[in-house]
Amino acid sequence: MLRFYSLYSGSTGNSLLVESDNAKILIDSGVSAKKVVDGLDVLGITPCDINAILVTHEHSDHVQSLGTISKKFDIPVYANAKTWDAMKQQKDKISDGNVKFFTTNEDFEIEDVRIHSFSIPHDASDPCGFNFSLGNEKISVATDIGHMTTSIMDCLENSKFLMLEANYEPEVLKCSKYPYLLKTRIAGPNGHLSNQLAGKTIAKLIDSGLQEVMLGHLSKENNFPELAYKSVLEELQVAGFNDSSVKIDVAKRNEPTVDNLDLSIL
Repeated sequence: MLRFYSLYSGSTGNSLLVESDNAKILIDSGVSAKKVVDGLDVLGITPCDINAILVTHEHSDHVQSLGTISKKFDIPVYANAKTWDAMKQQKDKISDGNVKFFTTNEDFEIEDVRIHSFSIPHDASDPCGFNFSLGNEKISVATDIGHMTTSIMDCLENSKFLMLEANYEPEVLKCSKYPYLLKTRIAGPNGHLSNQLAGKTIAKLIDSGLQEVMLGHLSKENNFPELAYKSVLEELQVAGFNDSSVKIDVAKRNEPTVDNLDLSIL
């Protein structure tokens, strides 16, 4: 059985957790070390219980306290080579014994969990998403995606649960106070995924067995939870689905999404 929890998710910082009976795997550490510890405590988990930290990419909202957490609690860190090279400030804090490399688009294992990393289009060195499998069960994490690709869709198929980015609402982004170049970057092919594209993605995955979705990495300035949910649901309705076709939740920005404590992929 696999379980998924969002500790923190948003443009200001991200840290997620995947758990099996034998492994506890943190995905990113993009908030302060104290917040990571506090978030785990809500779940009844101590940092010493963590088997590994996986890194999606080197941006600060994903690695802010990575080196500190690894060093303080002696936790192995898994990243691809280009990401390691791009986060020098963090990697210098991590002991040689805790440096673990994976090759993007190849499988590796942590305890009883099989992990597949896959490339995503984002303005980082070698960003990736992850599939987690245990037996025939599969859950996936895909955020910081500039645009959806056929290869990503192939990786997301057959997931029972998906954490998917719904970063911005296009009309809100257009009217925001962000400078033009930043708006262009966010909406560009290596930026972030809009609410509408998240909805279209979910609609295409329902027939492959998708049962639950958590929308994550919402922009603080260009989105809000109710709008993300509404926009995604509208896309599902256009595709012939409704709110009973798949369970949709929205991850909280500044605290663990505790209403999903009983979430398990059976």
